[in-house]
Amino acid sequence: MAGLRVGEEEASSWRWRTAGPGSATALVELPPGAPFRLDLTVWALRRRGHNQVDQYDGTWYRRLLAVGGAAVGVAVRQLGPQLEIVAQGEPQALSLETLRLVGVTLVDVLGLGQELSGFYRARKEPWLEELARRFRGMRPPRFPSVFEAAANAVVCQQVSLVVGIHLLNRLAARFGTRLPRATEGWGPGAPEMGGIAGADWQSLRELGLSGSKSRAVVAVAQALSGADFASEALMAMPDQQVEDRLRSLPGIGRWSAQYVMLRGLGRWSILPGDDVGAQNALRRRFQLPGRPGYEEVQELAQAWRPYAGLVYFHLLLAGLEMGDSGRLRREEIGSGVAPL
Repeated sequence: MAGLRVGEEEASSWRWRTAGPGSATALVELPPGAPFRLDLTVWALRRRGHNQVDQYDGTWYRRLLAVGGAAVGVAVRQLGPQLEIVAQGEPQALSLETLRLVGVTLVDVLGLGQELSGFYRARKEPWLEELARRFRGMRPPRFPSVFEAAANAVVCQQVSLVVGIHLLNRLAARFGTRLPRATEGWGPGAPEMGGIAGADWQSLRELGLSGSKSRAVVAVAQALSGADFASEALMAMPDQQVEDRLRSLPGIGRWSAQYVMLRGLGRWSILPGDDVGAQNALRRRFQLPGRPGYEEVQELAQAWRPYAGLVYFHLLLAGLEMGDSGRLRREEIGSGVAPL
């Protein structure tokens, strides 16, 4: 069985056509036999229904991207073996190079560049085999930037994910990418690193963040603006070196570093052992007397490497499936496009 792999080269060759001033569309063919479900992938990315940066109405996934120095609204829907992609922005901003960068970014955000046939073929415990079958077609998503992953990690520390998403929405409303003209259907983009790097930390405090988190987010934005944290340099480092480098940042501990490695750098072998949600899910799966600690989680994860991060995303979807109406409901799981 072929795995879905759409790389940077393929994304650079996507054929865009003009759909009116400030709008362009592309129709992307998915590789034959490759399982992909946009709905599951988007839910693994957005996590909660009140996420205003990553929006999904059951058909269209929408997000504002900052690419090539321009703000571009991107909408994606799945049409069987194809993805329809719509890009909107200022007419002069939608250059061929900007559209190429949109494609390259979507490859990462939607996990299109990942080869998962090994995961589907691997012998798995019955409960994991059942999850892999139920969520077949979910791709491991990524945030478009290391800074966005780090900001998510810092803001969501020691609060519920519901509260964390509310705080991230406020950051996006204050510091997020926006289209120069109001365009219907687009929420705020993710908080921009440059804007936060130059901000007074008290302005974040006014949004409801604690003083320590406010200072940490600003300091992280400033540090990640330097060459030592360029994405290309981090991608070339082994896991432990990346974790050590990230943990040198203010407010970034072990969980946050591993979270950034998984969700910001696509290190799919990483399962953040301190993740409370993952610990609770594993406690339920293995009927443990209490929530497992870091070492116990890592011991369990040894059996799943190099796919431990994929197990994390499957456990996340299983938790969302059990959630309330603001999350991924059971009927929503079954309403998407069937795996190819």
